[in-house]
Amino acid sequence: MSDFLTQFGEDLKKNVPGFIAVSVAEIASGMSYYSHSAIADFDPELASAYNLEVVKAKMNAIKALNLNGQVIDNVMITLSSQIHIIDVSDNQDYFIYLAVDSTKANLGMTKSILNKYKKEIAGKL
Repeated sequence: MSDFLTQFGEDLKKNVPGFIAVSVAEIASGMSYYSHSAIADFDPELASAYNLEVVKAKMNAIKALNLNGQVIDNVMITLSSQIHIIDVSDNQDYFIYLAVDSTKANLGMTKSILNKYKKEIAGKL
């Protein structure tokens, strides 16, 4: 597991323009399995804890609306100078939280890298 997550983190830092921080967390427990920040005072584990509530709220909304068979792919939150992406694994057990600088981000490249890893997360964790 640690080799997979280490490779994942290195790939993001190297290939995501404007990379700020990343965390991989389990939805059921909120436990963070990996986190890294390029900015000393940006805590990706804390950010994941708060964004877990976003994921759970959306899952509850899907259930309440009887949207049977619908699952969360991702949630993107655009701030004035950052983009925060919450990418949920295919089995809905884990999520990747990624923050990038909106002035440097290439969303196509970023989503491509996230999609590559989110398909593997469920099997590796």
